[in-house]
Amino acid sequence: MQWASWSAFFNMGGYAFYVWFSFGLSLVCVILEVSALRKRRAQALRFSRLLAQE
Repeated sequence: MQWASWSAFFNMGGYAFYVWFSFGLSLVCVILEVSALRKRRAQALRFSRLLAQE
């Protein structure tokens, strides 16, 4: 698909709300998942260090 201008690109042929909301929601979900994975990894490392000390 080709657009005549940047405003036409951002309008997405009348589906702009759906398209950009979907991209935004997906980005938020990815960010939340990465932060949750980092937190779980830190907890697992902390737990393994605790077990190694005993």
